[in-house]
Amino acid sequence: MSDHTTAPASVAEVIERIREIQPLLREQAPIGDAERCVTPVAMEAIRKTGALRVGVPKRLGGLEGSTQDMLDVSAAIGYADGGAAWVTTLANVCGWLASLFPLQVQKEIWGSDPDTVVTGVLAPTSQAQRVEGGYRVTGKWGYNSGSYQAGWAGVGIPIVNDEGQLVNQGLVVIPRSDYEIEDTWHVVGMRGSASNTIVVNDVFVPDHRVMLMSDAIPGNYLNEKLAEEPAHRTAFVPVLALVLIGTQLGLARAAFNYVLERTHTKPISYSFFERAADSTGVQIELARIAQTIDMAELLARRAAGSIDDAAAAGTYPDLQERARTRADTGTVAELVLDAINRLISLHGAGTFAEASPLQRIWRDANTAARHAVVNPLISLETYGKTLVGATNHVTPLI
Repeated sequence: MSDHTTAPASVAEVIERIREIQPLLREQAPIGDAERCVTPVAMEAIRKTGALRVGVPKRLGGLEGSTQDMLDVSAAIGYADGGAAWVTTLANVCGWLASLFPLQVQKEIWGSDPDTVVTGVLAPTSQAQRVEGGYRVTGKWGYNSGSYQAGWAGVGIPIVNDEGQLVNQGLVVIPRSDYEIEDTWHVVGMRGSASNTIVVNDVFVPDHRVMLMSDAIPGNYLNEKLAEEPAHRTAFVPVLALVLIGTQLGLARAAFNYVLERTHTKPISYSFFERAADSTGVQIELARIAQTIDMAELLARRAAGSIDDAAAAGTYPDLQERARTRADTGTVAELVLDAINRLISLHGAGTFAEASPLQRIWRDANTAARHAVVNPLISLETYGKTLVGATNHVTPLI
């Protein structure tokens, strides 16, 4: 295994480096799962690949990757460890979020270290009082994935008028020195993501670290490099949604290859098959599952392509196309879960042995698929409303 000490020149090089460390990540995965946090050994190996720089602007030492790049990096890590992939996913997309803020904010975050991790929670589960020059913020934000690895956090705040009525929502970035971490991530899946609660108590956030959601959703960002950086003018909600299925794509491939390999040595209990691979039924089911995973990957690639093509052209996707991306995200998650569940049925009850990586894949994929922005019902209804021209939308995140 190479000991990478130089920054990668491209995302393609990052992915090659990730493939080199997959055995290490696979070895560390059960430890991170048990300890409810990606191990320092695994995180350091990931850092050395450059995988944490995909959302960072090139001018600050990053790779300035596309949406497809984020998916590919997440899938490559997810092939070995779902929790580590989820942390990397959120680090990259929250880094991308931070790149939408003014250059002053970007320099505050990455000026001294392009590997600085940003995590975030958009939900405005807080209070924010308008004061001269900014806001005083108090609140708690749960499911802050990668909480222990982050140097900054992006969190949602309510924007109220003088009468205390909610009129908008904001996204603010806060340095690690201004918040605490509450250990609340006691779950059965994605345990390694350390998606704990961050706590802020009466912290001043200056105006340059505040972005209104009403500006962000239609693409009116605060950064000043849009013409030169296509990756940092991509559509807000489509990126935030789609990146969440990169990890699942890697998990699905890992599960498929794990089961496929064992069909050549594993018998089918209470049958005459000494090798599952000799069963016509198993062969047909493997073909169907392979195509299900292919469909998930193709759908994800189409969605990423539409996002990245629009950014390259300097256009912003219309409401229907943005809604379609949310629907695509939910459908990919469903396809992945379908594939993994069918693989488990092929493999049998041995899946659920604690020593089997397949049970951890199953737990991680099912947990990740329940992220609120992935929710297939809301996402499909949102897309359907745009298809028929309805305006009574069920979410502002389109």
